Amino acid sequence: MGINTLSVFPVGEKNDAYAKYFIGQSYLKMLSTEQVGIANVTFEPRCRNNWHIHHADKSGGQILIVTAGEGWYQEYGKAPRALKAGDVVNIPAGVKHWHGAKKDSWFQHLAVEVPAENGKTEWCEPVSDEEYDKLEG
Repeated sequence: MGINTLSVFPVGEKNDAYAKYFIGQSYLKMLSTEQVGIANVTFEPRCRNNWHIHHADKSGGQILIVTAGEGWYQEYGKAPRALKAGDVVNIPAGVKHWHGAKKDSWFQHLAVEVPAENGKTEWCEPVSDEEYDKLEG
């Protein structure tokens, strides 16, 4: 599976604007910036974002729709969840979490921004290699 044939959605450019919040290389292609923000995010193997929280005074959060490859999603204090194409993750506002690729797979998801009142993202600490290397499956 080559990077440009992961799914029907374009991979986009290197995600340099948010690189400081990722371990490894990610790519970003905004698919919609009107009404609801939808981004296609592609992760190289082992790439993951830092722990983060989508805050909002009202509504908000994020929905992930996995389109290709295999990855992980984990909420703080809970067991990690393996993800594959077709999986959907609903992330309420205020939930600390991270997501990214498995060790041996590219991973791609659509990130849907749930409309929010005063929505913002708080970026937290990285997912360490030690934490990540414990993941199995």
